[in-house]
Amino acid sequence: MEKQLLIRIDNNLKERLERLARSEGKTTSEMVRELISEYVTEKDIGAYIEELWNKVGNKLREKGVRPDDVRRAVAETRKEHG
Repeated sequence: MEKQLLIRIDNNLKERLERLARSEGKTTSEMVRELISEYVTEKDIGAYIEELWNKVGNKLREKGVRPDDVRRAVAETRKEHG
């Protein structure tokens, strides 16, 4: 469920944001949502790592790699590099 967020910015910044949004074919709301999402993702390292693991897991599944294959590879690497 989406919620509204009210922010106050000076007129100059608002005009610059509107100009940038228009140049990218977006609304100012879309632009602000993207920027906030990127900022939170960047600052929330836990969520970033989880998202990264999900991407890695999806890629491995697409390639037919199974959990046992991963465990075996990790065990072999640990044995080699102790």
